[in-house]
Amino acid sequence: MVNHRVGRVREQLQRELSEIVGRLKDPRLGFVTVMDVELSKDLHYATMYVSVLGNEAAQQEAIEALESALGFIRREIAQRIRLRQAPEIAVQYDNTSERASRVNALIDSIPRPQEVDAAAVADTMAGEDESQST
Repeated sequence: MVNHRVGRVREQLQRELSEIVGRLKDPRLGFVTVMDVELSKDLHYATMYVSVLGNEAAQQEAIEALESALGFIRREIAQRIRLRQAPEIAVQYDNTSERASRVNALIDSIPRPQEVDAAAVADTMAGEDESQST
């Protein structure tokens, strides 16, 4: 039953964090998406995984902006979710989408086998049939 509650609180926390981060007015926060949230079993600690569109400098600035706004974010969470204590939130960069695009690029770079000409296959099969009959 505890795991079910942790899962429900984690989902609610992710929805609320996404909305709160989307409303922050810090110019360093460009395109930031809350990808996932991990929550401890005692609901006291949460890790927010975010994805940032842009180069490494933009990603670092966005992480710093989120870390500086953690007090505000935690207060908003305390007002929105009914818990005894709002969890302490840590911010981690999630590079899953970058790794996925790198894997896709590697898969696309593999040379594909040449298309086999149906006529050449038919000729080969006909030649084998003739050699077996003699």
